[in-house]
Parts: sequence; structure tokens; C-alpha cells
Amino acid sequence: MANLAIDEVLRIERKYSRYTTDSIIAKINQQAGCEAVQCDDETWALFQFASQLFDKSDGLFDITSGVLRQAWNFKKPEVPTSQKLEALLPLVGWKKVVLQEQRIALPLAGMEVDLGGFGKEYAADRAAQVLKEKGVTHGYVNLAGDMRFLGPKSTGEPWMIGIQDPRVRDQVVATLPITMGGLATSGDYERYFELNGQRYCHVLNPKTGMPVSYWRSVSVTSPATVVSGCTTTMAMLKEAEGLAFLQATGFDFFAIDHTGQVHLRHETQAALN
Repeated sequence: MANLAIDEVLRIERKYSRYTTDSIIAKINQQAGCEAVQCDDETWALFQFASQLFDKSDGLFDITSGVLRQAWNFKKPEVPTSQKLEALLPLVGWKKVVLQEQRIALPLAGMEVDLGGFGKEYAADRAAQVLKEKGVTHGYVNLAGDMRFLGPKSTGEPWMIGIQDPRVRDQVVATLPITMGGLATSGDYERYFELNGQRYCHVLNPKTGMPVSYWRSVSVTSPATVVSGCTTTMAMLKEAEGLAFLQATGFDFFAIDHTGQVHLRHETQAALN
């Protein structure tokens, strides 16, 4: 049974990975500045979803911003020059992308699309759907912390999921009881470096090219993993305005700001460790 879910995850990875030369994403990026690329129904739906995320985030959730990775290498403590960022920022902008008749065109050579912002979460949801169609009602899919729950434990008890302390490796800062839906976490501790007392994380503002710095960690539960993941990322990108955004979603959340203060939705029965 698990193999069916794993196969679905691998299918999505092959289809949408930016690391392989034969994925649909690679094909689209290779045609940047040239021809439009025809999309199948699944890919088209994902790009429509990306458009919604861009609009709902006031342009902060932008799947063309992956090109900024060319300026940042989080394996070494080095901040790119303003000239390097200024050269890349014109290649960022979902509004520049042409979507017509189920075809996508990147108008400028060097532009890229990248579904890394929600691809893993989408894969978790799809894997869970495969299991659900086979009658699975207890269990969950876990893709490196992005989780989709099919139901409680067989005893009816919720799953108790630990939230990593963003400042102490291998330590849990809270435990969330979950039975259904999706859970995702974004934070400044996954890929980062520190320089002159400042932390630079991998979550980049597409308008400035610079890392966000307000939130240490944001976890959200919602009906689907992809929704949870996009919500956490938007909150990170919105910085100080992220709390009001989280509260407005109606989803349960557990967040830690840059001062270490914990913020959580009232309904979240989180056990602080």
C-alpha cells in the first residue's frame, strides 16, 4: 500500500523537479525568451494555483523568484552585492509570465519557474489521496515535515506531532494534536548562514531579493498540506504583517517571532515543551 503513495511522490518529483533536464519545469525554463510550452491539465492547474497565490500575497509568493538562488549560497556566509541582485530582479515577476490557451511562456531569457514553494506539499496531498482511494482511514504522509493526515490513530486518539525548536537542533518546542488535514512549517533554520550577528535564511522577498527576518518559525494546520505550506510561506514573507494574516485565515497556527515570542491561534491546543 505504501508503495503506491511513494510512486505518486516520485511521479510528481520527476515531472516537476528543477534538477532534472526532462521535467516539464526544465522544458519551460529552457524555452524562456523563446516559445510557449503546452501544459497538461495537472500542470495548468498548478500554474493557476500559483496565480492565486501571487494575487493573495500581493506579489510576495512568486514562483519566478527561484532565479534569486543564483545570488545566494547558504553554504557559505556571504551576502551578494546589490549589483548582483539588481541584475536578477528584472527576471522575477509572475505578472510577466504569459498564460494563454493552456500554454505558458516566459518572456525573458533567464527567467525561471519553480514549484519548490509548494511542490512537496502538493506531493503529500496527492500521496494521501492515493491511500484514501484504497480505503486507508488511519495514518499520515510525512515528506520532511510536510504532513497530510488521513485520520486519527486506530484507537481514535490524535497524532501528537512535535514542532522543532528553531534555535535548538533536535529539540521540540511544542506538540500539536492532529487527526485530519495538513500540517506544514516554514522557518529561518532550514537553510541559513549567520554573518556579523545577523541570520540570513533561504526565504527571499521577491521584490528585494533579500531574506526575510521577522519569523523564526511558522506552523499551520489546514484542510490540505499545500494550503498549510503556502500559508506558512506567505506569513514568513509578510514579516510583521504575518500575524494579522495568520489570524485572518481562520487556520490554527503556532508561530515564533524574531524575539522568541510565541503566537498561536486560540483553538490550537498546543502543548508547550
